Amino acid sequence: MKINIYQIAKNDKDEFEPLIKNFIKMSSKYANVEIHNLFNKQIGKAQTIGEKEAKTSYSDVFEPKLKGFNIALDVLGKQTDSYKFSELISDNTTINFFIGGAFGLQKEFLNKCDKVITLSDLTMAHKIANIVLLEQIFRGLCIANNHPYHK
Repeated sequence: MKINIYQIAKNDKDEFEPLIKNFIKMSSKYANVEIHNLFNKQIGKAQTIGEKEAKTSYSDVFEPKLKGFNIALDVLGKQTDSYKFSELISDNTTINFFIGGAFGLQKEFLNKCDKVITLSDLTMAHKIANIVLLEQIFRGLCIANNHPYHK
């Protein structure tokens, strides 16, 4: 199983990096999990212009990645519990998660995804959302494989 996390972010090394790497390593028993930080000059420029331009630039880099089962993370997405999340990621061989930039995602892009979920009603920094998502991926894989971590 292959799980990709595509996010609008620069490649930064910070204090969250060890946690991120640890969850990827723990998940590797069940799936190949990779994070893809996507950021280019067009995104940087668009974000200084406005919300519409920024969202369009996010869609432009994300749309070529829409292969497999696609899950967008969005504040207006559906809430799910860990067991349903486990089912979402267990039934597919390639799963792609999409985390938008500061302005979120275009409705048109969300409509192209198979599922739109939210991690919480709370607003989180990207790195925190990333860690929550990675923990839930690991938890979901453990549930699917009858590993006791989730208890």
